Amino acid sequence: MEVEQIEPEGWREPRPLREPLLTAPWTIVALSGGLVILYALQCLALSQAQVVALGLSPVSLATGRWQGLFTSQFLHASWAHVLMNSVAALAFGPPVARLLGTDARGAAVFFAFYLACGALAGLGYAGLNPHQADVLVGASGAVSGLLGAASRLIQGHGRIGPLLGSTVVGMAIAWAIVNVILGVSGLTPGAAGLPVAWQAHLAGYAAGALLIGPFARLAGLGDGAFAR
Repeated sequence: MEVEQIEPEGWREPRPLREPLLTAPWTIVALSGGLVILYALQCLALSQAQVVALGLSPVSLATGRWQGLFTSQFLHASWAHVLMNSVAALAFGPPVARLLGTDARGAAVFFAFYLACGALAGLGYAGLNPHQADVLVGASGAVSGLLGAASRLIQGHGRIGPLLGSTVVGMAIAWAIVNVILGVSGLTPGAAGLPVAWQAHLAGYAAGALLIGPFARLAGLGDGAFAR
């Protein structure tokens, strides 16, 4: 007698965590390509003063200019900067994008998740540097959120693993060490010698690891999306 296996409602069969570009979800391809296109438009259409106005400054944030938490995520300091973030999004984002889905609802949740991670990364940086007047630009905080979420999917072998699982904690420690070393040394690739907001990277990672569960439920995924 054959026994039919029934998956929990709302669960989608996980795909491999490493995927070639041509099979990556359209949402992550659109995100990565969009970052490059937006930087090209930035170079053509925005003055340096406009970039500064749209960037994120902790001092400006304290005066109520909250829009920088979001607009800064679509600006970059150089071609090397945007290409590094675009490639990182392609590397870390596919498992997260596929989990949340590529239909209208899943895509909306994915982009909302990405923006939320970026905004919380900026808030984390501003909270640790409240008097900093330098302007931050770049998607690295949001991309770090994708890495944080991916760490829980790796822990759960395609499902959302425990927040304090060994893989999640190990990747968090490694990410912290790499960012502190590169941030303090000033040798971060793509930074062109500019200061790196490594604190935002760590805050973004934490945001991604914490928020992937709630956002998975927003995407309509049930308990089957979580590892046991």
